[in-house]
Amino acid sequence: MAGTDKSRTASISKGPVIILVEPQMGENIGMAARAMLNAQLGDLRLVCPRDGWPNSKSRIAASGADSVINDVQVFESTAEAVADLTRVYAATARPRDMIKPVLTPNSGARDMRRAIAGGEKIGVLFGGERAGLDNNDIALADTVLQAPLNPGFSSLNLGHAVLIISYEWYQSVDETPALQLPEGRTRTATKGELVNFFERLETALDACGFLHVVEKRPIMLRNIRNIFQRANLMEQEVRTLHGIVSCLTRSNADHQR
Repeated sequence: MAGTDKSRTASISKGPVIILVEPQMGENIGMAARAMLNAQLGDLRLVCPRDGWPNSKSRIAASGADSVINDVQVFESTAEAVADLTRVYAATARPRDMIKPVLTPNSGARDMRRAIAGGEKIGVLFGGERAGLDNNDIALADTVLQAPLNPGFSSLNLGHAVLIISYEWYQSVDETPALQLPEGRTRTATKGELVNFFERLETALDACGFLHVVEKRPIMLRNIRNIFQRANLMEQEVRTLHGIVSCLTRSNADHQR
């Protein structure tokens, strides 16, 4: 999704270190950096990147996540990259012959939050594009993170994998309402404005004969009002409806002449 508020790109939270083990393409490193900054993560480490570091393609693909790219650290082994960490998670979709706790990204994010709150320094390992993490890398981890995806096709691009974990990390404490209605320059219509519209509409409906069945009139009026009540109309929308009634009323009057 394009579009970034540049004034907020420097905002970084205390979160997990992201470690890419033997990444191949500079573009994927850049996209991983971009995904990290989307979630306010800024600590990116690379283990033996195939094309070396720095990498101009990474910076281009990062699309403005320069604060992450500028602070990248490069290590010669995974063991060195995790040496200062107290808890390590391995993101992998491949089954292994090792007994380790396996968490989804969602439950893993909450687990990471608890670990950091307890003073631990944590990191997440991601494997390279060709083969992912090998057993020696996973042996360094305390926990495996496994996204519940299509069992017949769970392969992810490196940038996508980082985004899934980063997003769940950010989402675990995000308080954005599940439903929002941007109102722009208008506001929700008041009940008084709605009643004013209802009365005008009902007058027009009486005039055109729509409400001619006397015994059904109260029920029909309630149904009409309920239709518009459920719409959660904005003030601008009520004014538009008034305009529609005016136009139809004029048209009907002209037709009768």
